[in-house]
Amino acid sequence: MDWGTPQEFFDKLNAEFGFDLDAAATPENAKCAKYYTPETNGLAQNWGGHIVFCNPPYGREIHKWVKKAHDESRKPGTTVVLLIPARTDTRYFHDWILGKAEIRYIQGRLKFEDGTEKRNSAPFPSMLVIYRSKEVTNG
Repeated sequence: MDWGTPQEFFDKLNAEFGFDLDAAATPENAKCAKYYTPETNGLAQNWGGHIVFCNPPYGREIHKWVKKAHDESRKPGTTVVLLIPARTDTRYFHDWILGKAEIRYIQGRLKFEDGTEKRNSAPFPSMLVIYRSKEVTNG
């Protein structure tokens, strides 16, 4: 539930996106200066106008994070990158990801972190789900 994203993996993503908000973190594993913890509840916060990284808890509530990422990305100037299990058979995948986001499947299995310690490889494949706001320009 609170495994940290591998730093090297995050650094490559951050070089591409330039994140300014980690929407689901703890003080020990936050990847950005601005972050939401379980106590500040990223699901209840406004992500609008941010470039968001989110490695949400992988429990029964993950569908709420996926829907939140989708909804928040509709706000101008908002990009959300989710790191989640590649579970294409789920309802949330079909409701909030397929045809609505860029999907990047990650080759191999990530080794999440617990502090500075790397854990064993994840028992599931992972994917990045990338939502970008669709800003309308006149002229």
